Amino acid sequence: MILSKDEVNFYNDKGYLLVEDVITEDQHKEMLALVKDFFERSKNVKENDNIFDLEDGHCSTNPRLKRVKQPHQHSQFFWDIIKQSKIEGILIDLLGKDISLKTSKLNTKSPGGGAAVEWHQDWAFYPHTNDNVLALGLMLNDVDIDNGPLMVIPESHKGPVLSHNNNGVFCGAINPDDKFFDIDKAVTLTGKARSMTIHHARTLHGSAPNNSQKDRLMLFYECNSADAWPLVGVGAYLKNNDPIELCKQLEKQMVCGEVSYQPRMESVPVVIPLPPAPDHGSIFTTQKTGGAKSAF
Repeated sequence: MILSKDEVNFYNDKGYLLVEDVITEDQHKEMLALVKDFFERSKNVKENDNIFDLEDGHCSTNPRLKRVKQPHQHSQFFWDIIKQSKIEGILIDLLGKDISLKTSKLNTKSPGGGAAVEWHQDWAFYPHTNDNVLALGLMLNDVDIDNGPLMVIPESHKGPVLSHNNNGVFCGAINPDDKFFDIDKAVTLTGKARSMTIHHARTLHGSAPNNSQKDRLMLFYECNSADAWPLVGVGAYLKNNDPIELCKQLEKQMVCGEVSYQPRMESVPVVIPLPPAPDHGSIFTTQKTGGAKSAF
């Protein structure tokens, strides 16, 4: 095991965890070089596309990104690092031996106003047959109180799935006035580069704007046990309706272990992320066009 029994118990009880020194210094340097290359490539991009979400003010001379989508699909390094670091072992400790990678994303909060992520539960975006689902957030630079750290509400993964709708559409964020949301309980997850946050898919979390003059780069992996199957239409969610190709895709997404064709059903609270916001291409556009109310 990578994690101690106390750490596993803490995660199960509180719904989050912080682990230090998850990758080596050399791996960290290589990752930063690849991130720099993403910024260089974005200089020629003028609108959000299937790789980049752009910050306001983005231009060729001052590239500002909100997110790089699916970096593991654009650089093999971001896939390989899962097995070549402590990440795979941590996932096994928390999810079991059969694990699937749902998605990856590099959130790049630019200095001087990098976008906030409003409070939400990942589970509202992708409910599954069971909630053995989590997100990892690898810090690529030091994260402190000033540059938009991740915040979580401990034990909220044990409670209800709050409404993420506004004016009749899924806006991807809760209403800060929801009676089940208590900002006073929030815990701020800060740490040194190469540290990693872990939060359960039902844990309430968000992050303020980066109003410092420092970057805040975090690489997120969203993973699930192989027997947790998505409920929002398997073909639609996995973007593949052909059964042969679907099986190939499921195999390709396995971090370790084997594909499960027998979903494990549990009594878990579920909401469906519909009707969609006008622009539902990312959490940023969903929250903006869905009219999410800000807690920051």
